[in-house]
Amino acid sequence: MAQIFGDFIENSSPSTEYLIVGFSPSSIPLKQRWQNNGLSAGFIADYLIAFFPVNENEPGALDKRNKTLGAVKYVTNELLENAMKFTDESSQVPVSIKLELRTDCLIFQATNAINPQAVPSFQTLIQELISSDPSELFMQRLEKNTMDNWHSSGLGLITIMNDYMGKLGWKFETIQQHPEIITVTTTVQLTL
Repeated sequence: MAQIFGDFIENSSPSTEYLIVGFSPSSIPLKQRWQNNGLSAGFIADYLIAFFPVNENEPGALDKRNKTLGAVKYVTNELLENAMKFTDESSQVPVSIKLELRTDCLIFQATNAINPQAVPSFQTLIQELISSDPSELFMQRLEKNTMDNWHSSGLGLITIMNDYMGKLGWKFETIQQHPEIITVTTTVQLTL
């Protein structure tokens, strides 16, 4: 049974323009690999930018393209960092990220296994993210981080909501009972 939070986007689009990148936990431990997420984010952004040619006769086209490129890099990096940092490596479920280009938006989808004991605290964070004002929550978390050196603050997700107007959603699914393996898929929708 799946649990859905926020503005989760299912794979229901007939879009044929997408890119999926997967990372296997069996080659190099994912938590060691997450530091290279900037390379993967840059690759995905460079792939996408081919779909945004610059029309020199259109004022602001280059600026819009550069803003889109920056947003794609930031969102991809943040989703990969979180997926790899919080993955349950004992499950041997790969981490994946998908970028889908639709006519009016970009859809990011990151999937990873999560330790079943971590689900309640993550869902509490999600409830706070979807029920709070992103600007106020950002300031609260910044203050808390400086005082407590807290590492699971959600600042990256809040930044996606606040700075990029991203719509976030999550889906939790139990994919195996014994031992229990739960995956979480995080989606971000950015309007073009």
